[in-house]
Amino acid sequence: MQFKKQAMYIVCTLSFFGAIVMNKAFSQEIYHNGSYIWQSDRIMQGAFTAKADSPTQITSNYRSPLDENKTQTKTWSLKNDISDCPHYESDFVLENAIYNMGLDEMIQAVEANLTLRTGEFWSGIWTRDACYSIVLAMASMQPTVAKNCLLHRVNSLGRIIQDTGTGGSWPCSSDRVIWITAAWEIYKVTGDFDWIRTIYPVVKGSVEDDIATIYDYETGLAMGESSFIDWREQSYPAWMQPVDIYKSKCLGTNALHYHALWIAGRMADIVGKKEDGERFQAKAEDLKKAINTHLWMPDKGFYAQYLYGRNGTILSPRSETLGEALCILFDIASPEQQQIITQRMPLTPFGPTIFYPQIPDIPSYHNNAVWPFVTSFWTWASAKTENGKAVLHGIGSVYRALGLFATDKENFVAENGDWAGTELNSNVMLWSISGNLSLVHRVLFGMNYEEDKIVFKPVVPKTLKAKRKLAGFRYRNAIFNLEIEGYGSKIQSFTLDNYETDALLPSDLTGVHQVKIVLANNPVEEKPIHPVENKFSLAAPETVLSHDSLRWQPVKGAISYKILKNGKEWTTQQKSFLKLKPGNEGEYQVIALNKDPEAASFASEPVIWSKINTIDLKGLRISKAENTTITVPIQIAESGYYAFDWQYANGNGPDPYNDRCAVRSFLIDGQLFGASVFPYREMGKDKTVSWDDRNWSNSIQVKLEPGNPIVSLEFRKENENMNITTNDAVLYQLRILKME
Repeated sequence: MQFKKQAMYIVCTLSFFGAIVMNKAFSQEIYHNGSYIWQSDRIMQGAFTAKADSPTQITSNYRSPLDENKTQTKTWSLKNDISDCPHYESDFVLENAIYNMGLDEMIQAVEANLTLRTGEFWSGIWTRDACYSIVLAMASMQPTVAKNCLLHRVNSLGRIIQDTGTGGSWPCSSDRVIWITAAWEIYKVTGDFDWIRTIYPVVKGSVEDDIATIYDYETGLAMGESSFIDWREQSYPAWMQPVDIYKSKCLGTNALHYHALWIAGRMADIVGKKEDGERFQAKAEDLKKAINTHLWMPDKGFYAQYLYGRNGTILSPRSETLGEALCILFDIASPEQQQIITQRMPLTPFGPTIFYPQIPDIPSYHNNAVWPFVTSFWTWASAKTENGKAVLHGIGSVYRALGLFATDKENFVAENGDWAGTELNSNVMLWSISGNLSLVHRVLFGMNYEEDKIVFKPVVPKTLKAKRKLAGFRYRNAIFNLEIEGYGSKIQSFTLDNYETDALLPSDLTGVHQVKIVLANNPVEEKPIHPVENKFSLAAPETVLSHDSLRWQPVKGAISYKILKNGKEWTTQQKSFLKLKPGNEGEYQVIALNKDPEAASFASEPVIWSKINTIDLKGLRISKAENTTITVPIQIAESGYYAFDWQYANGNGPDPYNDRCAVRSFLIDGQLFGASVFPYREMGKDKTVSWDDRNWSNSIQVKLEPGNPIVSLEFRKENENMNITTNDAVLYQLRILKME
């Protein structure tokens, strides 16, 4: 494999030198890594070349090996009037053309009702797509359209709408709070107090519902599906059901909830709600501490992908690129951690994958894939740490795809950089467009919005040294013509209308102004990065309990197996069965291992070997109209931790737009311990959902003393799901398991 890559690089390099002879005045190498070469006017990858013929045209001969269309030439040429947009100009024609392509497709992505279209193949507004795009670029480029998008994603109860997702959407999927970050970005751009006053009730209500429903009492972390990674088999073990995904605690989702809490606190202060502000800020600090306590991996130098399991909790040690970037941008990570993350997180040749390593035998989409919008967030975070190598790698990853594909595609395969090998894809993808534009605004010009100013912290690697202009850039009541020259991360001089000043633009300026930034030419490529080859983990064992033995088929490539009991390492062995003895009761899982610690598999599905108490509920139906409160008396013989879950059925599906996950508050003797959720399951290849399909809810662990407590389920206002009308399930049993 390495020999093939070296050979490819030699071919590309020879092509490169040939291009220099033919185009000496125009071609300058900016970056190469053995998989592709990025020059000032073109991208070269093996036999394929994308060339910027002018700032308004890119021609590419890239052809996917999976593409049946024999036409090899792809061309982007300017179709829309971009004269009202900020005009960008640099010394590099490819950079200019890629930026203009972003503007061109941005205009194409605006719907007739002045909202943002998700992609060429995807109409309508999705909360997460629109909001990530607003944070990257659309708040500043199209603030009115951005506001319209957010207001369209509020339901009749005044709550943020969670996109469709696993098991009937919220609370199994819980990343809707990216809406709050997007709303805050609009406020920082516009300074519109009326905007904050209008949306604060939505922010407060949504955050409070989340606090009541998705926060884990044991760890303090927010539960729910990984943000934007909303296709469960793409990022979770195959055995995990929707209820297991609800119970997982994911890095990116927790980063969003921290930032939402912090913003909610700040918004409360702005509108004069001091007590709300103090409460939300305190909750934000608690969540930041929980993230660093439970998800930070000091031995690896980055955060873990998520915690998962049922009664026991296991750490998935994969990196998760968007989550790592958000922890840097939101200052969840300390300054020291931020530096370490950009130096230690794995980077494959075509870009940082959504997570690393990949899951075997799963097609590319979130798994084994690079998404340009995620790479743009990563690049922005890398610029914050002044890691020039990471910045160059990130921009190169995005520009390679933009050039060769001649459009803003959504994703591509990590192994070979091909757009056609993923399960779904589209041209003119909104968040890819926004990521494209953000590389100029957020990184090369280093624009960071605060409540009353823009602060400039540009990062320009040495090979990107150039004169750059961004003319007609609007900020509140002023228009700015920006220039920057040199390279590095230190500003030698910052002049506003020929007067030297601090590197910021105050919000109270009006009229037209000239800004010039001269960088100090300090080296920013001195910090290391962690380049890796793409890699897959071992397959997860499939365990069965046979009498008093735990057994599994040997896993290909495994040399030993780690046995977990109640989520903690118990023993390691080479054989593929385990004899269980009295006194060893508990919940068991198995992880396959080989010599490469990164290749460890996911843990197998939990198997309970223990005495279980169950209480028959005889098919009790709960809905918004009947049995809104149920009580179950129980007996506790000895003190300890007990896990409670419910056998249920939910046949309200499978239409993903039904959003009918049933939710109830769980109490013991009137004390709230979280929520019990009853999502529907999709079964088989035809994705059927049935009222005959019984499953177990999430388990909730409570420390109890001997006695006769009362277990209750209540329907409360914070239990409203995204459907609002239907919130019902049928309950068959309450299960009680004594833990250690």
